[in-house]
Amino acid sequence: MKLFQSIFGGREAVGRYPEALIDMAIERAVDGTDSRLRLVAGYRKRLREPVIHAIDQVVVLVDGIPAPVAAETAGYRNDFRLAALFASAEEMLQIFSRDRALSDYLSGAEGRGAERVTALLLARRDERRILGMDLVGDQVRGDVAQVTVNFSGHHLLEPRVSEEESRRFLKRRAFDHLLALALGEIAEARVERADLARQRDLLVRKLQAMKRGTLSFDRPEAGQADGAGLQAELDAVSRQLQVLGADANVLKAHLEVVAKRLEEAERQLRSQEVDLCLSPMNIRLDPGDPSGHRIVLQELQSARGERAVLLPVAIDPRDLPRREDFVTAAERYF
Repeated sequence: MKLFQSIFGGREAVGRYPEALIDMAIERAVDGTDSRLRLVAGYRKRLREPVIHAIDQVVVLVDGIPAPVAAETAGYRNDFRLAALFASAEEMLQIFSRDRALSDYLSGAEGRGAERVTALLLARRDERRILGMDLVGDQVRGDVAQVTVNFSGHHLLEPRVSEEESRRFLKRRAFDHLLALALGEIAEARVERADLARQRDLLVRKLQAMKRGTLSFDRPEAGQADGAGLQAELDAVSRQLQVLGADANVLKAHLEVVAKRLEEAERQLRSQEVDLCLSPMNIRLDPGDPSGHRIVLQELQSARGERAVLLPVAIDPRDLPRREDFVTAAERYF
C-alpha cells in the first residue's frame, strides 16, 4: 500500500482544492484500502465527492488545532495546560527525550541540529473517584469525595521544524486514519465472508452426506440437526453471504465501504473542547472555584471509541536531558 505518497502539499482552503490534490487523494484512498478497486468501472467518479468531503473535514480539524505552547521550564510555569498534563517540568522534558518519534526525527537529516521543533502531543485522559482530604467549613476531613484527572500515554506526532509542515503531515495522518477505518471494515467483511463460506461448504457436505444416507442410522441425539435443520441452517448462511454480496460484487461493496467512510468523515474523527477546573493536584473543582485553574483542552475522538487529549507543543531540543547510553551504563558495572 502506498500510504506515504505525498498529499496536502500546500495551504488548502476548504472547498477549493487543485485537481492534482483530489486525484492524489483518490489514488491514496484506493492504495490505502484495496488497490483492486481500480477494476471497478467509475471508481474515481464514485470516490470524488467523498474524497473532497473528507479533505474538507481534515483541513477544518487540523487547522482548528491551536497554536503551539512553548514546552520548556518557563512555559510549564506559565501554562496551566502543561501543568495539568505533567507532574513537573522535569518529567515533561524526560518524556519528550524518550519519545520515539521525536528521537527519530532529531537523529535524521531534517531534524539534526534543530533549535525548535513543533509536534502534536497526545495523552489519554482518565477520571477516577476517590476519597481525599479537603477543608469542609473550618475542619479538615479525609473522607471527601473527589474526582482526580490523570493523563497518561504521552506521545508526540509529526515533529517538524516548521509548524506549517507539521500540520500538513497531521492532515495526511488524519486522512489516512479514515482509510484505516475503511480498511478495517473491509478486513472484517473478508473474515466474515470466509467464515461463512467455510460454514456453508461444511453444511453442504453434511447435507449431501445425509441425503446419501451415509451419516448414521442411529437415532439423532438431542441438539443434533436433521436434514431439515441442516437445510434451514444452510439457507440462513446463504442469506448472510448474499447480504455481504456475491463474489462478483465484492469489489463494488468494498468501494461503497470506502466511499461511506469518507462521506461520514466528521463522524469518524472529530474533536471537542474539554473544559476543566483543576487544583494544583489535578483534583476536579467546581467551575469558578478561586483555588483552581481553568484549562480548556481539545480531545480527539475516533469512531473506534479512542480518545486522546491533544496539545501542540514547541520544543527546544537543547532543553532535553541526554538519554543515557545503556551500553555505557552497563559497562560501569563490569
